[in-house]
Amino acid sequence: MSATITLAAPLSGLALPLSAVPDPVFAGGMMGQGLAIEPLSSTLLAPCAGEVVQLSATGHALTLRAVNGAEVLLHIGIDTVQLGGAGFTPLVARGAQVVCGQPLIEFDIDAIARRAPSLLTVVVVSNSDAMTLSDSASGPVQAGGAGLLTIRAAGASQAPAPAASSAPACSDSARVAHEGGLHARPSALLQGVARRFDAQLDIEFNGQRANARSVTALMALGVGEGDRVTVHAGGAQAAEALAAMLAALQTATAAGHAPAAPVTAPLTAPAARSDGRLGGVCAAPGMAVGTVVLLAQQERVLDEHGHGIAAELAALTRALAQVQQAVAQEVAQAAARGAHAESEIFGAHLALLDDPQLQQAAEGFVHDGCSAAFAYRRAIRQQSEVLLALDNALLAERVADLKDLERRVIDALLGEAPELAELPPQAVVVADDLTPSQLTQLTRERLAALVLARGGASNHVAILCRALAIPSLVAAGDVVLALAAGSTVWLDASDGWLDPAPTAANLAAARQQIAEREARRDSLRRHAAAPARTLDGVAIEVAANIVNAAEAAEAVRHGADGVGLLRTEFLFAHRSDAPDEAEQRAACQAVLDALDGRTAIIRTLDAGGDKEVPYLPLPPEDNPALGLRGIRTGLAMPAVLDSQLRALLSLTPLSRLRILLPMITDLSELQQVRARIDELAREMGLSERPQLGVMIEVPSAALLAEQLAAHADFLSIGTNDLTQYTLAMDRCSPALAARLDPLHPAVLRLIELTVRGARQHGRWVGVCGAMASDLAAVPVLLGLGVTELSVSPALVPEVKACVRQLQLAQCREQAQALLQQSSPQAVRALLQLADTGQH
Repeated sequence: MSATITLAAPLSGLALPLSAVPDPVFAGGMMGQGLAIEPLSSTLLAPCAGEVVQLSATGHALTLRAVNGAEVLLHIGIDTVQLGGAGFTPLVARGAQVVCGQPLIEFDIDAIARRAPSLLTVVVVSNSDAMTLSDSASGPVQAGGAGLLTIRAAGASQAPAPAASSAPACSDSARVAHEGGLHARPSALLQGVARRFDAQLDIEFNGQRANARSVTALMALGVGEGDRVTVHAGGAQAAEALAAMLAALQTATAAGHAPAAPVTAPLTAPAARSDGRLGGVCAAPGMAVGTVVLLAQQERVLDEHGHGIAAELAALTRALAQVQQAVAQEVAQAAARGAHAESEIFGAHLALLDDPQLQQAAEGFVHDGCSAAFAYRRAIRQQSEVLLALDNALLAERVADLKDLERRVIDALLGEAPELAELPPQAVVVADDLTPSQLTQLTRERLAALVLARGGASNHVAILCRALAIPSLVAAGDVVLALAAGSTVWLDASDGWLDPAPTAANLAAARQQIAEREARRDSLRRHAAAPARTLDGVAIEVAANIVNAAEAAEAVRHGADGVGLLRTEFLFAHRSDAPDEAEQRAACQAVLDALDGRTAIIRTLDAGGDKEVPYLPLPPEDNPALGLRGIRTGLAMPAVLDSQLRALLSLTPLSRLRILLPMITDLSELQQVRARIDELAREMGLSERPQLGVMIEVPSAALLAEQLAAHADFLSIGTNDLTQYTLAMDRCSPALAARLDPLHPAVLRLIELTVRGARQHGRWVGVCGAMASDLAAVPVLLGLGVTELSVSPALVPEVKACVRQLQLAQCREQAQALLQQSSPQAVRALLQLADTGQH
């Protein structure tokens, strides 16, 4: 058994150090060492194979004991014990044996975010004293992705045993005063007490005893608030330890302040239809008319018996390596073309292929005399039965991923199965079920829609269909398998039905709707490269927000007038040291080269706050959003800033470069950087200078816009941060997300003030924040005087089309009325009235 394991990510999100957790128990390592994840997914997966040794009664936390003895605590959110289980659905029980990647807990991410102080999910090794931790991940992680944290058994016990003593053992009882009982934080506090003494301390409850030095064991007792427990102490300092433990148990601590509230009931499948149409669950919205193509699922016949253990094990190893290489290539290709859903799904397949328990099961069957193919199928089916037996729809959907791996590994062992037949144009593919890799084999240009008898709206095929914009119905039942191959059907996935025998009139109407939608998309694409001018002839520049040269090329294809924001953080993140000047120059030059003569606004490093760069020695901040951020970090670390400025000044031609400074708060910061650029340019023998702009992200910059415009070449408003700092609401807080509205009148007034100040010196003002992508906000921004909008590449055609429908004079009049409103709700209501022509 290996003493070293590597954890996979239990959630998708942003990996952060424990010091970022707003809880001193976790942040101080009292629960053990590890990391935290700001979650973007809502199903907690097992980060390794192991046994569930502790499961909170409220479902918000559990502990796995890995094969090397590591006890991995997974704690969803901060102070979530106070929710009393609302929003959490455990999918496993205490004592269960789980495999890496197996779903453990589902949670309502939106409901919990509204009621808990933080969603940060902690992954700590509670017996880390006996372990060596290394290779901790940071930055974005994908659920199921390998490499989160490496844990090696150090060969020592969790804590040194107390010295032998002739002192008599003693015991006493206490009523637990900690709110919520002995959940993670109180257990860690008790552990800290136990470690201070040369004594053996046990807590007894309901006939079970736990070592007080083990957080996992304490939580596994299931002690609730107000429960009475017995403390047993022995050893040299037994009496002192007992007194301290009794005091700790009776010290009240708050679990949090999240109010109890009912959890929203899950959506149910649509009821059976009585109009002759076949019902199903919408997996991806859209409408289609097409020809039915039935895909039969034919299982390959396998030889049960092998040709010797050594030969079959070698064949299995080669097949797994072959499939891993193929899947890794698919992940890389999907990531390169921006297909994030596809990349994430096949990344999860990589994790399954690397699952030691699954591989060990297959190898065990080989040792029993099975062929490699039969052994792998048997291991997959065994695991599938475990998931199906849990009677959980989400887990049942994950069986499709296991089947996909089964098929691919068997194909690698026996040779590829016959390829799927070429689809006819406008094919509506109907199958019992489909795996992600089978879906990606279908010719996208000929696939009009997908209909599955099985499956679910959250399985990986459904996710891919949404990402690829393929209208899809799932869970439609066996009746769809009886559809006549070659027949014409009408599908409205958005409404959850398929018409197996549409009338000519219905087909004509459906085709008309589809044609109109496609014509609009084609029109937007065709006209995307043309300038965006309002109806009264005012040109508005529509640029793109990007992070690399590939996205720059995508921006050009979508008709962007240039790059309105290149975030250089991508060069600095996910690495152990800073990029050198040559690497920075090459990356930025590639962006300029991809723009075919267009200009690029390149922002200097915006590190700090929620944009962590692990190797930069930034001090810990009580409130990182108000600490070292943006240009403050650059000025505090002049070597980092100088390296970036030299790289930018090396670009050619400089006439197409605009440098943007983040988080400017007053004129002195701009002047310092301007002087440094001049000094570096002289050292480099440059006579030309690129344009230099400042981001308006804090109220002070908006209030001083006229002063800044006297020394800057342009102003660019970052509405995400400007809204955050104006409203004093953390933009990273899910609990405040609904209230963080850039259409707040206070934000609009600061934008108007910025434009007014810029005009005093003939400078233009752009917006590169999310507000520019809100079509409802576009006329507002134009009315306030903004002349450049920067959005994601794919949105450029839509935003340009929006601009072309506007009268700037009307926008100005409307903007003045909006400035007088008292709330963002009033602003949006007035915009809606104007849009419907009711004002």
